[in-house]
Amino acid sequence: MGHVKIYGHAAFLASRRQQISDAIHRATVQELRFPEDKRYHRFIGLAADDFIHPDDRSGAYIVVEIHLFSGRSERTLRAYLLALQAALEDYAGIAPNDLEIILLETPPAHWSIRGQTGNELQLPYEVNR
Repeated sequence: MGHVKIYGHAAFLASRRQQISDAIHRATVQELRFPEDKRYHRFIGLAADDFIHPDDRSGAYIVVEIHLFSGRSERTLRAYLLALQAALEDYAGIAPNDLEIILLETPPAHWSIRGQTGNELQLPYEVNR
């Protein structure tokens, strides 16, 4: 399972929402082998006063939080981070200096999805790799 929150300046997110979503989805399907039809993205556009960050970040600065089931290897997570960075730069034009990605892993038993705990689900992809 994976849920994504994208924080950024409201105007920038509005102008690049689809490209950002597509870039994240491509990397997730490629590296984590999620099914094509699984996309859980929430965009949180912030006013300048509500998004305080260092001066060396531009108006394109975004923070991406991805909540995942725990169990993937460090190698898989590193490959995923690198794929996300490349896709967001290539498809959405977000420079590396304007991007922060945070992976938040939670044991499947700590999720409730469609009336089941995550460890009871039959997923069409492997988490422990």
